[in-house]
Amino acid sequence: MPDIPRDHQVESSLSLLGEGYSFIPSRCQRLESDIFQVRLLMQNTICMSGEETAKLFYDDKLFQRQHAAPRMLQKTLFGQGGVQGLDDEAHRHRKQLFLSLLTDDAVAELVRLTEANWQSAIETWQRSDRVVLMPEVQTILTRSVCEWAGVPLANEELTQRRDQLAAMIDGAGGVGARHWHARKARKEAESWMIELISQVRTGVLPVEENRPLAVVARHVELDGALLKEEVAAVEMLNLLRPTVAVSRFVIYAALELLAHPHWHQTLQHDDAALEHFAQEVRRLHAFFPFTAARVRKDFEWKGYRFPEGTRVLLDLYGTNRDARLWAQPERFRPERFASWDGGAFNFITQGGGDAATGHRCPGEPLAIGLLVAALRMLTREMSYAVPAQDLHMDASRMPAQPESLFIISDVKAVPPAP
Repeated sequence: MPDIPRDHQVESSLSLLGEGYSFIPSRCQRLESDIFQVRLLMQNTICMSGEETAKLFYDDKLFQRQHAAPRMLQKTLFGQGGVQGLDDEAHRHRKQLFLSLLTDDAVAELVRLTEANWQSAIETWQRSDRVVLMPEVQTILTRSVCEWAGVPLANEELTQRRDQLAAMIDGAGGVGARHWHARKARKEAESWMIELISQVRTGVLPVEENRPLAVVARHVELDGALLKEEVAAVEMLNLLRPTVAVSRFVIYAALELLAHPHWHQTLQHDDAALEHFAQEVRRLHAFFPFTAARVRKDFEWKGYRFPEGTRVLLDLYGTNRDARLWAQPERFRPERFASWDGGAFNFITQGGGDAATGHRCPGEPLAIGLLVAALRMLTREMSYAVPAQDLHMDASRMPAQPESLFIISDVKAVPPAP
């Protein structure tokens, strides 16, 4: 039985932090293999890339999510007790909660709210010399998702909650001050949400019964008990936080519009092109380079042995740029999505497989809808200039962002067509 190829560094955690998104793809290329072993966080870890390994990774008979995410991600990005760390029937039952909240009609409602808040923001931006786009989009999304979810949010509280939700995302792949800031933000946000859950359950806070805050507060687990308040808070943040995270896709899209100005005119008139452009942004700009699972039981695949309990990382970033799947994968070519086959394992920014039954993110249609709406705003509802600034993105920073957070100026609302 052949051994899985190994990267022979004694411990590669510092290399991962230094290389970021290219860590797995570069080793796959060097070792000429879609699978290799490495030592990360003092554990033997199997790394995999490509469509075929993605199909393997999302086989729930072979892999589980419990105890898979590193503790640093649980304390920042995911929280503890949430749907991402569940398996089998418990996962499917909790997943249904999210699927019931993220129906086509619910997504459309949140997109409409977001578009209205974009319009209001454009009116305000016209009176500013310059606008730092990323925090402004985070404000739009925070306001919109809280209104949609039934979460009360006073104007004087908006910036605080926006910054907490944004910090959980920004610090998830960081170390030092960025990581500890994210942990503090999660703790504060969970306390906020626990209080709201408690108020809904006791009747102190009236919320429409179909709003996510009410639905999550009253969700019953398989054992017939309500979710613990702490877990209900985590799941509410699993609705709010990823929505605010779409701000990064919006900034990546703005960068691509700047780099490919001919697309600006196309997007003004072609509705289908809006989604193709959004999908290409998502393909090239995965937030995080990989996702994690653990081997559920000993098994063999292609002669390689996977020992029970081993942590496995699936390369999201590299799979989305795999030349066997995507022609000229490093080029920005939205038109490729006019003929994309819709494969469940070749485009995995938000996971692979089926969202209804597996571990693919149920919020993916919402992310696409919000990004399409943002592109519509940037190309049809406003004009703006992009002054000189530092737009460099450090590939070792996870998640990546331009140094300047994308500054715009001379914003003008585009008047409606006569």
